[in-house]
Amino acid sequence: MQPTLLVLAAGMGSRYGGLKQIDPVGPTGETVLDYAVFDAVRAGFKRVVFVIREEFAEIFKTQVAAKYAGHIAVDYVYQSVAALPEGFAVPAGREKPWGTGHAVWCAGAVLGGNFAVINADDFYGADSFAQLGGFLAAPVTAGFDPMSGHRPPKATAAEFAMVGFRLDRTLSEHGAVSRGVCTVNYGKLAGIVEQTGILPVEVGAGRKFSGEETVSMNCWGFTPAVLAGLDVQFREFLAEKGQEPKAEFYLPAAVAGMVGRAEAMVRVLPTASTWFGVTYREDKPRVQAVIAELVASGAYPARLF
Repeated sequence: MQPTLLVLAAGMGSRYGGLKQIDPVGPTGETVLDYAVFDAVRAGFKRVVFVIREEFAEIFKTQVAAKYAGHIAVDYVYQSVAALPEGFAVPAGREKPWGTGHAVWCAGAVLGGNFAVINADDFYGADSFAQLGGFLAAPVTAGFDPMSGHRPPKATAAEFAMVGFRLDRTLSEHGAVSRGVCTVNYGKLAGIVEQTGILPVEVGAGRKFSGEETVSMNCWGFTPAVLAGLDVQFREFLAEKGQEPKAEFYLPAAVAGMVGRAEAMVRVLPTASTWFGVTYREDKPRVQAVIAELVASGAYPARLF
């Protein structure tokens, strides 16, 4: 079965000031999302599932997904604050859905095989999708690594993948960013710590962060085994923090939890691809300039679809 691309597109982009997933940045009106779908298609993905908010469904379907007809199969999942396991209720004051882990949890019913997860507003580069496509087409069985001496915590541990980016290549010149900073041992993910409010002035030799740290940008490769782990952890999250109106169930933290419980092993796939995104509206000119350079170099055609 060919892998599915799961795109997290339910966020409104509060810091950006609008529905940034449909903001054009390419030479003929392409969005950042269009480049992700294009790279996924040429990496062998045959289906894309968008996690969106139902109130944005019509504009998303007509202005974004319609262009993919004939190139890749398209499905939708709605993420809402009320989508919860049986026995839980939305607390007073809660307005937004429950985060990226919740978004993947919401999509569980429509994911029939291996799948990748990305954010709709991040540019990951062709190499990221090629690596994920290769991993998902033939996941490696977890086992003893004679070169490193590394053994999996359990012979039955599920195996996932994460594309890892250098921290200093994921910053914005126009404000702070949040990043999942990873601990990597022998090419495997050992842990993730969510660091919020990272500014460029804090990154570099002798500063808070060296810049060489591996960070998670929500670019994952999963087998269906991840869904059971997400369900358990989401219920635990709701039992502990479900009454907090702004608490979020983050996907990186959930995966790190599975690793800590010896339920999963995550291969870190370092990439040479350039990451960039549109966290702030002021980021848009830089994104447009980089994409123009990539088109001029022949990395992408002037018109994608």
